[in-house]
Amino acid sequence: MPAIGRPAPPFSLPDHDGKAVDLAGLRGQWVVLYFYPKDDTPGCTVEACEFTDRLPDFRRLGATVLGCSADGAAAHTKFRAKHRLGITLLTDADRKVMLAYGAFGKKKMYGREVEGVIRSTVLIDPDGKVAHHWATVRAAGHAEQVARRLAELRGGAAGGESAPKARGEVAKKAAKKAAKKAGKKAGKKAGKKVVAKPAKKGGVAARRDRSPR
Repeated sequence: MPAIGRPAPPFSLPDHDGKAVDLAGLRGQWVVLYFYPKDDTPGCTVEACEFTDRLPDFRRLGATVLGCSADGAAAHTKFRAKHRLGITLLTDADRKVMLAYGAFGKKKMYGREVEGVIRSTVLIDPDGKVAHHWATVRAAGHAEQVARRLAELRGGAAGGESAPKARGEVAKKAAKKAAKKAGKKAGKKAGKKVVAKPAKKGGVAARRDRSPR
């Protein structure tokens, strides 16, 4: 488990292009290393989109954003293209880095304990030391939380606007709107009146009421 003020566990992992990313090679800049369960799943998509939307703020604050999961380069490439992500995605296939950072283990899911990737984030300073550790996080709004903490540590302001204009928030609102629209459509369909068809010749059936109105 990363401890604040201690050196961050070293790593060298391939990114979405197959290029190795070494923590040692990032000395001199801030690093946001966040761990997530799986590409293109709802929560992970919201988190990735919000980090992408916040990239100008992170760059202004001298930070690189790295997302890390066990997914391979093909899945990462598809995920980035589909959602126009600008962040670098790393592959930790054997989960050794996740274990070193306390991002893999027992967690609660739908009321039961399972083993898997723990959504978490580590902020690493230019000297390669842990500046902050979010052991468990909620996807929505986390990028803004990290940007604000980084700004505090640097003695500045995070800048930018909060989530209403972020694509992660837009995605959530769009999903809710679609569900609401589908519900209304189903309700209208169920509420349509059924008009009896005229009886066939020689048959017995209810006729339309032709009385004056």
